[in-house]
Amino acid sequence: MNSNRHAMDELRTDLEKAQYLQNLLIAHATGDTADDREYQIVRRALLDNREAAELLPVFVRTCRDLAQFWGYIKYEKGTYHERRELIWNSFAPLLDRLEGKTSKPSDVPISDGLKSFDTGSVQAVWAKALERRESDPEGAITSARTLLETVCKHVLDEAGVKYEKGRTDLPDLYKLVAKELNLAPDQHTQDVFKQILGGVTSVIHGLGAMRNRLGDAHGQGKKPVRPAPRHAQLAVNLAGTVALFIIETWLTKSNAGNP
Repeated sequence: MNSNRHAMDELRTDLEKAQYLQNLLIAHATGDTADDREYQIVRRALLDNREAAELLPVFVRTCRDLAQFWGYIKYEKGTYHERRELIWNSFAPLLDRLEGKTSKPSDVPISDGLKSFDTGSVQAVWAKALERRESDPEGAITSARTLLETVCKHVLDEAGVKYEKGRTDLPDLYKLVAKELNLAPDQHTQDVFKQILGGVTSVIHGLGAMRNRLGDAHGQGKKPVRPAPRHAQLAVNLAGTVALFIIETWLTKSNAGNP
């Protein structure tokens, strides 16, 4: 790489690390000098960030050093121009996220709240739902439902509540969670709470139906209905909000000594 590159100790943010890694790979793919040790250090730093790791190009996640990357890129694209385009396009989702181009106002509080629920599966599904909203609405809708299923199952497992693994659908899972966490409308007498909690139940049922109708989990016949990004945004926001509500309720109950 050229003499103007940043020193390793000057890479403060994930954005700087991702840009540096992109430029390092372009250099290596186009005949310039690249430091394998730097590649491994920056790669590991980004992999340790769960959200960044989800958006790293597949070839970064699978190539542990520059020799492995060269074994991939030399056969994948034959010209320097093609290799640059491939690397730029592959890094675009991660760089856009780190620059805030794909973030929505609701993303940050929900993401921060989900981090309090220390389980990698929840973080991974949420990151996938956010990533797919614009480019793959069907996949985002499916991920939105998967997020709720994952959160419900985790709470039930932690609470020691039995359910039929692999066969219980989302409304049934949430019904068990609501009973355990005192979130069922019929467990309350105040009309305002009954109405709000009834709305949460409606969201659960609606997301299940939306996923079956618009998601990518089922075939749709000759005239498939294609959701727009706004539909995916609605599904992901609703799922994130409800998931965070469930998590905060569970954590409050657990911290009170009632796991």
